[in-house]
Amino acid sequence: MRGTRIVSVLAGLAGLAASGAAHAIAWYFQTPVSGIARDIDQLHQVIMWLIIVIFVGVFGFMFWACYAHRKSKGHRAEQFHENTTVEILWTVIPALILVIIAWPVTKTVIAQKDTAAPELTIKVTGYQWKWGYDYLRGEGEGISFVSMLATPREQIEGGARKGENYLLEVDNEMVVPVGKKIRVIVTAADVIHAWWVPAFGAKQDAIPGFLRDTWFRVDRPGTYRGQCTELCGKEHGFMPIVVRAVPAEDYTKWVGERKQAMAAVAEDPSKTWKVDELVARGEKVYAANCVACHQASGRGAPPAFPPLAGSKVVNGPEPGQIDVVLNGRPNTAMQAFGKQLSDTDIAAVITFTRKSWGNKASEVQPAEVKARRK
Repeated sequence: MRGTRIVSVLAGLAGLAASGAAHAIAWYFQTPVSGIARDIDQLHQVIMWLIIVIFVGVFGFMFWACYAHRKSKGHRAEQFHENTTVEILWTVIPALILVIIAWPVTKTVIAQKDTAAPELTIKVTGYQWKWGYDYLRGEGEGISFVSMLATPREQIEGGARKGENYLLEVDNEMVVPVGKKIRVIVTAADVIHAWWVPAFGAKQDAIPGFLRDTWFRVDRPGTYRGQCTELCGKEHGFMPIVVRAVPAEDYTKWVGERKQAMAAVAEDPSKTWKVDELVARGEKVYAANCVACHQASGRGAPPAFPPLAGSKVVNGPEPGQIDVVLNGRPNTAMQAFGKQLSDTDIAAVITFTRKSWGNKASEVQPAEVKARRK
């Protein structure tokens, strides 16, 4: 839109000195790809121009009054204390402006909350620090997966060159069909998070114990990125959101492939694994879920993140550690992984910790984990 480009340029001018002209456009909103996002963008433009007009008018009048009535010209100040007409005007005019602004804003806010008659419903759960997606209704019902940051730790720690989508890339994208009304039910398993995709005009806080919802309808295919926008802990800046919108036929194909993949990886929890197999798998699970807090060395970052090397829990009875990993620890940073990881993955990561950093405890089998689930 023409207005979008104009406001983009004006917004960018403020940062030219610090950032350079090449980055001016980045100061504005993402390109809207839904009706709600376009409404928000248009409201922003209208109100921004209104503010500019008021600013220029008020300060222009002030500076003119100071200049035209300066003492050097011999102007003598008027002596008056009240002016009913002026007081009415500066009360009524702002009130009218607020009413004019409130009408379209209220319509947009109401539209944002109209989650009726969705064609697809997806439950989004915020974890420290990843997102869980469960397709509850519509085509794709039954699909579940966890989406985690895919940026390599080498890039984060400065050991490698940063990629194009640094900190905005995930291992499992949320996939939705273009042109369909998508209802998103948002909650959290530990602390407050917020699911936000700017290009959709969709943002909803994820609060433990509450189910809140929003919706969007994507106009055109593409990959759209967002982030958690509530300060949720140590890795808050490392839980991006990536949504891939595809044509209906491609979505149907993705659903079929995803269900086949889920069936293929379904494992028998009664299977007995070799210790070295559990350790190898557990190392990968640990790197994806635990290393941010407990560190690759297993020494943690006390007191918030206790060490696993030499830990009494890790070297103690198996049921105790299984319960901690499954259910977490209340009022601590240790979250529950029971709904995030399979029995095999939990058994593997526990075994890895019990066989690493000088620990010499017994392994844990998936059947033991299944037996401890509540």
